[in-house]
Amino acid sequence: MPLLSIVTNVTVSQESREEILVAASTTVSEMLGKPKKYVMVHLVDGAALRLGGSGDPACLMRLKSLGLPEENTKVFSSKLCDFADGHLGIDSDRTYIEFVNPPRHMWGYDRRTFQR
Repeated sequence: MPLLSIVTNVTVSQESREEILVAASTTVSEMLGKPKKYVMVHLVDGAALRLGGSGDPACLMRLKSLGLPEENTKVFSSKLCDFADGHLGIDSDRTYIEFVNPPRHMWGYDRRTFQR
């Protein structure tokens, strides 16, 4: 149910792609305390992306999860910026992150929603 979407203008080599996806999945799983089997990571590299008028390495992330604890978004922001810096070489001031906590009936999986 958690989804981390990463869009970056950095081009990721084929050799690094799987390592980055696994590291992102682990980061999200550990941050949210949710099993990896439910974490999805979406990576779009080499995107037409500019920040502040510059084409320097930049990143837009969206972390979407049911029950996303809003009181932890500062910590999550720090961890995701560390991830972007460590795995993609993107400075924290070149990373935007959107946090999304959808209503349970607005998130679908396996032909149903998560509404109880």
